[in-house]
Amino acid sequence: MAGMSGYPIIILKEGAKRDVGREAQHKNITAARAVAEAVRTTLGPRGMDKMLVDSNGDVVVTNDGATVLWELDIEHPVAKMIVEVARAQDDEVGDGTTTAVVLAGELLKKAEELLDKGVHPTTIVQGYKTAEAKASEILESMSVEVTRDNREVLRKIAMTAMTGKGIEAMKEKLADIVVDAALAIEDNGKVDVENRVKIVKITGGSLADTELVHGIVLELERLNPEMPRRVENARIALLDATLELKKLGTDAKITISEVEGLRNFKEGEKKVLEAQVEALAKAGANVVLCQKGIGVAASHFLAKHNMLAARRVKDEDMKMLALATGARIIGDPMQASSQDLGHARVVEDRKIKKDKHMIFIEGCRDPKAVTIVVHGGSEVFLDEMERALNDALMVVGDVLSYRKIVPGGGAPEVEVAERMREYAATLSGREQLAVKAFADAVEVIPRTLAENAGLDPIDAIVALRAKHGEGHKAYGVNVLNGGTADMLDGGVVEPLKVKLQAVKSAAEVATMILRVDDVIAAKREELKPKPGQSPHDYTRM
Repeated sequence: MAGMSGYPIIILKEGAKRDVGREAQHKNITAARAVAEAVRTTLGPRGMDKMLVDSNGDVVVTNDGATVLWELDIEHPVAKMIVEVARAQDDEVGDGTTTAVVLAGELLKKAEELLDKGVHPTTIVQGYKTAEAKASEILESMSVEVTRDNREVLRKIAMTAMTGKGIEAMKEKLADIVVDAALAIEDNGKVDVENRVKIVKITGGSLADTELVHGIVLELERLNPEMPRRVENARIALLDATLELKKLGTDAKITISEVEGLRNFKEGEKKVLEAQVEALAKAGANVVLCQKGIGVAASHFLAKHNMLAARRVKDEDMKMLALATGARIIGDPMQASSQDLGHARVVEDRKIKKDKHMIFIEGCRDPKAVTIVVHGGSEVFLDEMERALNDALMVVGDVLSYRKIVPGGGAPEVEVAERMREYAATLSGREQLAVKAFADAVEVIPRTLAENAGLDPIDAIVALRAKHGEGHKAYGVNVLNGGTADMLDGGVVEPLKVKLQAVKSAAEVATMILRVDDVIAAKREELKPKPGQSPHDYTRM
């Protein structure tokens, strides 16, 4: 950069790179659109799968847009912003990540066309914000109220979320499992899927063997073969303490002068363990699940009292067990009482495979945490099923908490586009162009659904515009049979909350990217050997 005297004034370090103005905007938009294009073909029930192979050779096969984005090793900062929007969408509502990303890419594409025509970025940003507020208003107006007792609608929501995941033959059974699980864990209108639903995957069997356990399944086995394999009318103690001989600290010192003294010391420790087990038995426990260790001596005493026990239970499993069984987590077994115990109809150690056991705690009274046990032929298939079930659980939870749905199949986007164009006509100035561009961009969703289903996108959009012009708000793309159809009648429905969040997320990231007109990138660090190192032993300087 030159000074007024003609001498150069160096501001940036040597090697730094700077893109300014239109060039910076073009590069940013191109990077964002590249991410959108990477997941666009996964959208909808006829979307294609992506195979992702990491540096270790591990394979992920999925058409879940969120998973694709998480697995991609993205470097461009703007592309990372798109991924963060998808993450926010997933964290907030659990679904609609592909919709949000594809819509963001199309908003930026339309914005670039306006930039080429000389429209200022600030005008576009303002127009997009106005359009986003109007879109939310239109979506609210076309939504349908749903009550908690409308089980059939909840099933349709779950089936819509799972369609296209390769489980169409079993989606009705799985939808029932999802709805039952969501209703079981609902607490004051909130459905905490992450902390209250555990999905256990078992390789072997078929998807038809998938079941809902009204309790928790632990990937553990009983400590001692002398312990009962099955306990009915279980009274469960959850222990956040250790039941094993204490290990002395490095600076501890015990002086024992006689052999008899050593024997007495060990016997004293065993008596302490026996007393702790006695206290648990006196409280009424016949199942002990310990977060920490249980030693050989304690295991013997537990078996002697005919208790089933397991150790090293994970922290998240302990919390779920407390929610499912109603137990309180005990810190000191000597203080255990009957009020601290949880209840279950049965606790059983089951042999799942040749070398694998699991403990099933089921038949809990009004459990606030449940387990879905999924069976399948391969790990890759089970991973995809877990994602499908998680999406379905999240959207059913959204409906239970927000109580509103909209038709699927691109119907909301077409309605928003039609009403938005009418609204744009009432505006003056260049902001009108940005609002109209937003309306055109929203139609990327039904167009992509048609393309992915092998239909003509132009014919599909024209037919949908005609139907919506006649007042048929629920008409969307019929990806299974071609043409258009009433999505509400066909049972293709989605939570309003997901659509609102997708529009909001897409608009936010698009406006954020449009406001950047200067990108300054520091020089990359190079890998060089330190003095005295082998040229093959590199470290960052």
